[in-house]
Amino acid sequence: MQVSPYLHFNGNCEAAFKFYEKVLGAKIVMMLTHEGAPADMPTPPEWKKKIMHARISIDGEIIMGSDAPPAHFHKPQGFSVSLSVADPAEAERKFKALCEGGSVHMPFGKTFFSKGFGMGADQFGIPWMVNCPLEGQ
Repeated sequence: MQVSPYLHFNGNCEAAFKFYEKVLGAKIVMMLTHEGAPADMPTPPEWKKKIMHARISIDGEIIMGSDAPPAHFHKPQGFSVSLSVADPAEAERKFKALCEGGSVHMPFGKTFFSKGFGMGADQFGIPWMVNCPLEGQ
């Protein structure tokens, strides 16, 4: 069994996944727009280029996402996407890149449980936690 987060975006899923490709080294595995849907599936013209389903791989881990129709979009809350990065300098770099244009909720720094940890949200409103675990954790 595999458990993968599925993120809903406010019309900017493609931009978000391209951003994750750049700052996290993710690979976009697939990106299906509503344009690729069957002809009998009603889709407003302004929605044709929006993402129906997308998948990225980050070091073999999968995150999926799509653009939520405007009436169904809710600001993300009650979760964070968590990254575990072995090297503290690389963890901090990823954290800072993710939070650029977004917000920092807990600055990246050493804690009693990690070599480095930080919490924030990216420019798309997705909450992230970046952790560099202590040895043996």
